Order: sequence, then C-alpha cells, then structure tokens
Amino acid sequence: MAQQEEEEDGLVYTLEEALTSVGIGKFQYMALCYAGLGFIAEAAETQILSFIGPALRSQWALSPTQESLMTTIVFVGMLIGAIFWGFISDTYGRRKGLLSVAIVTAVSAALSAFSPNYSLLLVVRMLVGFGVGGRPIYGSWFFEFVPSQNRGMWTTICIGFWTIGTILEAFLALMIMPRMGWRWLLALSSIPSFAALLLFVFTVESPRYLCVIGRTNDACDILKKIAVVNKAQLPPGKLVSSQLTKELLSPGKNKISSVKSGFSSLLVLLSPALRRNTLLLWVVYTGNAFSYYGIVLLTSLFSSGRCQRSSIALHTNDDQSLYTNVLINSLAEIPGILLSAILVEKVGRKFTMALMYALYFLFLLPLLAPQLPALTTALLFGARAFIMGSSITVCVYCEEIYPTSIRSTGMGVATSAGRTGAMLSPIFAVQLVRGCHQMTAIISFEAVLVLSAVSVMLFSLETKGRELIDTLVL
Repeated sequence: MAQQEEEEDGLVYTLEEALTSVGIGKFQYMALCYAGLGFIAEAAETQILSFIGPALRSQWALSPTQESLMTTIVFVGMLIGAIFWGFISDTYGRRKGLLSVAIVTAVSAALSAFSPNYSLLLVVRMLVGFGVGGRPIYGSWFFEFVPSQNRGMWTTICIGFWTIGTILEAFLALMIMPRMGWRWLLALSSIPSFAALLLFVFTVESPRYLCVIGRTNDACDILKKIAVVNKAQLPPGKLVSSQLTKELLSPGKNKISSVKSGFSSLLVLLSPALRRNTLLLWVVYTGNAFSYYGIVLLTSLFSSGRCQRSSIALHTNDDQSLYTNVLINSLAEIPGILLSAILVEKVGRKFTMALMYALYFLFLLPLLAPQLPALTTALLFGARAFIMGSSITVCVYCEEIYPTSIRSTGMGVATSAGRTGAMLSPIFAVQLVRGCHQMTAIISFEAVLVLSAVSVMLFSLETKGRELIDTLVL
C-alpha cells in the first residue's frame, strides 16, 4: 500500500540515487572480493611463465625463441579475448560474461598442467590468455555497484588485486617449484579461476545494465536485495532509468541512440562523440603497458650488473633468487596503488595520472647512465610504483568515460590495445640493454611516457564525481 501511494504521488528515483542511498556496505565488500579473483587470476596466469620457463627449457630442450613464444602466445590470447569478452558482456549481460570467462580460464588453466608436449602447451596457454583477457568484465561489473562519490577509490582498490596476484604467484613459485615442479605450479595457480567459477552462483546482474536494456523492475529487485544486505533503505518512490543526455562528450546534442550490441559497438567507440577519447585511451593503455612491463624487464636485466652482446642469458642468480626478486619487486606496486586511491578522489583522474607520469619520469631519468646497484634498485622500485598508479587510474577513467551500453567493449578494446605495448616492450628493454645501449633504452621509455602524458592532458573532460552515462548521446 505504501509503495502504491508513493507511486501515485509520482515519487521516482534514479539508479545513481539508489546506489548513493544504499552506500558502501557488506554487498560491495563481497562483490569486491569476487571481482578481485578475476584480477588475481590474470596476474597469476601472466606471471607464471617467467617461473616455469627455465624448467621447461631444460626438460624439453627449448630454444630461447620457443621459451619467449610461450609468453607471447598468452598476450595474443589476451588481446583477442579482451575484445571478444567485452562484446559478450555488453550484448548478453555482465553475469553471462563472468561465467563464460571463468569456465574458459579455469578449464584451460587446469589442462595446462597435463600438457604432454610443447605444442599442446602453447595451445592451452593461448586459451588461458583468451580467458583472462576477459578480466575487464570483473572491473565493469563491480564498478557498476559503487556510488559516484566513492567510485574512484573503490575501483582502484579492486584493480589493485592484480598486485596481490603477482605477490601470491611469486610466493607460490618459491614454495612449489623447488619441491614439486612446474606441473603442480600450473595446477595450483588455477585455483583463483576455479574459485571464481564456484562462487559465480552468488553473483547478481548489474542493475545498471538491466536498466539500459529496459528491465527496470529486475534492477529494482536487485537493488532491494543490496539494501537488505547493507542494512540500508532505498529512496521512496519508483526506480526510473535516468537516460542521461546531458554533457556526455558532445554537449548540446540531445538524441539518444539505441543500445548497441555485437561488433557495432566497436563502431560506436569511434563515433564523433567518443572518437577523441577512445583514440587517446588506446595510446595511454599502450604506453602504460609498454612502460610497466619495461620496468619489470629492466629490473631483471639490471640485476645482472652487466650488459652482454652475446645471446647468453643475463640471469646469473638461481631460480630461488628469481622468485624472491619478483616477490620483493611486486611490493613496489603497493605504494602506487595506495597513492592513486587517495588522489583520484582528491584531485581528480587526469591530475593523478599526470602526477604519476611526472614522478615516473624523474625516477627513470638518472638511469640514462649506469648507477650503483642499490640506487638502481631504488629508482626502479619507485618507477614501478608510479606506473602502476597511473595504469590503475586510467582504468578508472576508462570505466567512467564510456556509457553502460558499451562500457565492457570500450574497456576490452583499450586493454587489447595495451597488449601491443606489452609485446613491444621486450624489444626495447631486453635487446637494447643486452646490447649495452642503456641510454637508448631509457630514452625510449621516457619518450613513450611523454606521449602518454600528453594524451592524458588532451582527454576532453574530468570524470571525478560525474554521474555515469547509460546510453550514448549522438
């Protein structure tokens, strides 16, 4: 009766008002942990090959090219998967995307442990990459449950689970590889993917996605469940789809497009309203991946203390030292995550990224010339913290700049663009440093950094505190 009276009085509320009313509570904490599994799984599956590579090279008599191909093939799978799963999520819903990603990743990751030869291992590792390429869906799903005033900080924390994954994987390698071998490491590293699959039954569809496709009543039912879990109340009245048309990316225009699906979403990303920011995001994602993996590689290369013009491997430490070094260096990302989580809500997304780039530039600059080992380690430690902070912040910005109807596709394509930077990075880091061209390598990374920073400054708007757009204004 009360609800009927409210509706008769014409009281309505939007999804953003509903999320603000229920606030951050137990539901968001549980959603955060589930979404975090996706980031942990991706980190584990991308980091693991640096640990098992030496063992496989010895057991199967692999050439350096064959060993490198195992890593490259995963990135190729991720490049394809990021785009594909974005389409699936925007077309069929976030939950169906989450379930599909979890099944593909868990099954292929487990099969990796039973690979009888190199060729089959390449195939299943590409499938693993294809699966974890859907990681942006986890971020989009969680992101759409968070009110605007907390969005930047909580999304940053969610993406920060990647670092937890790298630390856990290094620790697992340290414990498992010397005692049980690479097959057990592959098997145990699939646990996060299986956990995501088993816990899927507790997830709910994004109410924002449901509103976009016209299922407002279903969205309201989910919001009521969230309110119960958080021990909060929804605003009085009836939920309505906001259908925001104000100031998307082309102020002054007022026509709303229909929800795009399938491959047409890619064309929407390059529509006049979105083209500028889309192209700039591709540049920034590529630059961030190039810089991040470059720092990871430089840390390993500089730890050898010398350059080589021959094809002899640079690693002089034993395997256990490798696991320990990766574990310690992964801790460098934590300060960057914490700093970005604070700054995104204080000074905004664009300024946070610009500041992180500036600090990264300053920390890398002294490495134009060889430095003492301790100083080199400290400089790379700081650089890794700030490039991680920038990478997380641009993910927040990307989630906010795209409408709900194409959000996962936009994130997927941008992430896919970043994979090209990850694949190009070894060419500059490994080959130049091994060839005793340290200055040229550092100049290359600094140049890419400047290009990324300029692209950030050219973004058309600041998204801090801005209400999300559900459909595209054309």
